[in-house]
Formats: sequence, C-alpha cells, structure tokens
Amino acid sequence: MNHPKRHDGKLRLGVNIDHVATVRNARGSAWPDPLRAALLAETAGADGITAHLREDRRHIRNGDIEALMAALSVPLNFECAATAEMQAIALRHKPHAVCLVPEKREERTTEGGLDVAGDLARLTDFVAPLREAGCRVSMFISHDPRQIEASARIGAAVVELHTGLYSELHADGHQALAERELAALAEGAALAASLGLEVHAGHGLTYDNVEPVAAFPEVAELNIGHFLIGEAIFRGLGPAIEEMRRRMDLARGETA
Repeated sequence: MNHPKRHDGKLRLGVNIDHVATVRNARGSAWPDPLRAALLAETAGADGITAHLREDRRHIRNGDIEALMAALSVPLNFECAATAEMQAIALRHKPHAVCLVPEKREERTTEGGLDVAGDLARLTDFVAPLREAGCRVSMFISHDPRQIEASARIGAAVVELHTGLYSELHADGHQALAERELAALAEGAALAASLGLEVHAGHGLTYDNVEPVAAFPEVAELNIGHFLIGEAIFRGLGPAIEEMRRRMDLARGETA
C-alpha cells in the first residue's frame, strides 16, 4: 500500500443549502430562496455549494439546480441517488461534482453510507458516463475499508466519509465511543488517500465537533448544511459560515 497523502491545500468548506428549501416548501411559497442563500454563502467564504435533489423533491427542486448552475461562481456539488432519472439530470447540467448517496423515502435525513461494495457492477456502469462528462464523482460512504476500496475500484474520484455516528455520539456525551469512531474515521481517511481518492467528510458537523475531523491531514473538504442553516437563525448565515470557517482553519493551524 502507498503511504497516505496529506492534502496540502486549504481545507475547503462546502455549504449545503437543502434546508433553506425545506423552510420554503413548508409554506409552498418562493421564500426563502435557496439561490440567495447560496450566493450569501459564497460571499461569506464557502468554497462550494451542495444541494441534494431527492427523488421526492422534499426540499431542493429541479428549478433550484438550474438556478444554481446558472448563477454560482463556486462549484456545485450535486447530491443524488444512483437512479436513471438523477443520472440524466446530472448529465444535462454537468455540475462540478456528483455525490452519490443512499436514499430512502421515509428517512428524515441520509442514514448511513452507500453500499458500494454490494452494488459494484451497477455503480461502475452508473459512474462511467458521469466521469466522461467531466463530473467528479463522489461516494458518500462509511469508513468501512470494503466501501472505500470498492469506491476506488469503480472509478470514483472522491469519497465523502459519513460523520453522522461520530456527531451523534459526541452530542450524547459518549466520549469514549465518539473517540473510537473518530479514530475509525481517521483510519478510513488515510486508507482512501492511499488509494488515490480525494477525501471529504460531512453529516452532523457543528462548531462543537468539527475541529477533530477538520484536523485530519488527508481531508480536503467538509460539507456542512443543517447546522449552519439552523445557526443562521440566531447569527445570520454569513457570520455562521465565517465562524465555521474560523474553527476549520484553527484545526489546521491556519489561523491564530
């Protein structure tokens, strides 16, 4: 095995704007506008915008993707399930990145990672045209070595490690278990980097738990949404993002 590679560039922050659309859809109106949130995030220092187009369109809608692609100057990370419909939408828009996630209609949020190892042949065929179209394909997975190795085999450029369990354990005060999960995430990041994959991480990250994950030297990007949109109620979206950026930089030793 090759030695894991350190990500030497500045740790990137991708801001997920799904839940701006959740609030909009609760009233069936056009307010608040996810595009406006994305542009504010860009101004506040976001390095990219993430939007998950679910099959049931519970938050982000097709028109939102069109508007984001037309207006953003930072990359769009298009999250979706590995379905023919979503592949066609991705190929039409050709976003910078396509992140494949597991999706169940009854779930409140994405539960666990994608089973790449158990769906190798289909996902290999699914990923190929996206790569040919110039999209960077990412797999949203657990830190299980089988899933990381399978992601490399199918031709993904990126893996995004699911930090949800770590975040839950940390929030519930299960410090020893949280530390164990954090160590497993660190091992997964190192393995993925050694296989030539770019490493991202996300799900459930907050001001209180982000710094240990941000400190992983192999991680190139964190994708954070729900917490930032919630925090924006109290301090505004721009300041909420700026504070997350500050804590990420602090963890990497990039600011005092």
